[in-house]
Amino acid sequence: MENLTIIVFLLFGVAFIGILSNRFRFPFPIALVLCGIAISLIPGLPVVELDPEIVFLLFLPPLLYEAAWNTNWHDFKANIRPISLAAIGLVLFTTVLVAVVAYYLVPGFGWAESFLLGAIVSPPDAVSATSVTKGLGLNPKIITLLEGESLVNDASGLVAYKYALAAVATGNFIFWKAGLNFMLVAAAGISIGLAIGYLMYLIHKKFISDPVVEVTLTLLTPFTSYLLAEHFHFSGVLAVVTTGLYLSFRSDVILTHQSRIMGYSVWQVVSFILNGLIFVLIGLQLRNIMKGIGNEYQTGELILYGAIVSLSVILIRFIWVIPAAMLQRMLNRSLRKKEIYDTKNLVIFGWAGMRGVVSMAAALALPLTFPNGQAFANRYLIIFLTFCVILSTLVLLGLTLPLLIKKLKTTPYSIAEEEYSIRTQVVSESITHIEENLSLVSDDLLNNIKSKYEIKYNRLQHTDLPPDYFGDKPRVPENIFNAFTRLQLDMLEIERKAVNQLHRSGAANQEVLRKIEYELDLEETRLKMEFGSLGG
Repeated sequence: MENLTIIVFLLFGVAFIGILSNRFRFPFPIALVLCGIAISLIPGLPVVELDPEIVFLLFLPPLLYEAAWNTNWHDFKANIRPISLAAIGLVLFTTVLVAVVAYYLVPGFGWAESFLLGAIVSPPDAVSATSVTKGLGLNPKIITLLEGESLVNDASGLVAYKYALAAVATGNFIFWKAGLNFMLVAAAGISIGLAIGYLMYLIHKKFISDPVVEVTLTLLTPFTSYLLAEHFHFSGVLAVVTTGLYLSFRSDVILTHQSRIMGYSVWQVVSFILNGLIFVLIGLQLRNIMKGIGNEYQTGELILYGAIVSLSVILIRFIWVIPAAMLQRMLNRSLRKKEIYDTKNLVIFGWAGMRGVVSMAAALALPLTFPNGQAFANRYLIIFLTFCVILSTLVLLGLTLPLLIKKLKTTPYSIAEEEYSIRTQVVSESITHIEENLSLVSDDLLNNIKSKYEIKYNRLQHTDLPPDYFGDKPRVPENIFNAFTRLQLDMLEIERKAVNQLHRSGAANQEVLRKIEYELDLEETRLKMEFGSLGG
């Protein structure tokens, strides 16, 4: 009970870190790592260690499912070739080279333990990279590659992790058998993921209309896929990713608008808590980890090992990324015609290889003992080295990535221009439908509904999208599009004051007031999203 109380209070601290991160626009993943170090320095805190099996079950399914759900399937499919090269080829390449470095660097490390460390630190974390680069006008293809790479490389890295862990436990590893088994568990995991996805698709579409139940099922679905696949010793990670991709693509037909609004908020909270909790746990264990390895290694040696492994992880990514991109172009003539070779974007992609929560969860999930009762001798050292890699890549690469983007002077991408085009297309098609299909509607109704969409269209035509949107000159501070939105927000505030006055006086039915308040909240959310989108 005492440990649970401490974790709850520390999570309050994480929430406060989130507030400061937003206030000062400091990347939240970097703040979490530093928060973990700060927690380890607080004297008197107990050591809290979860059962390693619970760590995987608690953290991986929801985090991977959320990543899959937020992945654009069309972009993912269109870029499957470079994503596969990075998510499978680069992960295995990193695993092998980090294993070589660790084997010859760290005394007492066998090949199996070295491969285990390589598998843990091989998958980068797209959440960290995208949070750092947010608002910098990064090429959308880089974001797609980072997110797609993170989605698949978590699966490939964690499958390699399980084989390496089995090799540590048994002292036996046959490469060709592992390769065949990898294909089996991967294919079976994907099949189970598709089966669960289709089953949940039918349940959502045919039997459920209550948003609370629908959102509850979205929380339970990743655990179902993971546990079922793991029960049959297949890849639970690939099952979760497959289910997430399958249902995300069909979310428009299986979820109501209320479910999507509620689900988006719930999943944001879940992700925030899990990301914070993993670094709270490492903070509570870090002092004990240092004690566990302090008898065998000097502090200077540990820092040296951590620095060399971290530097190796960073360099290996560059060793792979640029030659792999050039080789693809050499072997594929259509690719040379279709895509412009841009070294700057390759450098940014290489620099964005930050490690995060999945690597930390994998390290904390290492067993304390093996099935034969033998203790895992180098467990604490592997956790320490993993934390060093996360700290180094997040702080060193994360804090310098925005500066690198500015120094490279890459062509910035404005999502506002794309949003303008999409909004115009949607409104134009709506007006066309009114003119072609609603001629039998009464004139009053027809004029009202047509006027609504014509107002939207006219506002869009007055939206300012200056050519120097990301340039040195100041942007236009206001345009007709946002001026009208601001006026609507002001009027909403008048409505809200009237509702609040009735609430405080007790002069109206509370159920009716809460319904009106909810409507106002939804409308305000829509307007504020619109207000912050085009030109504002």
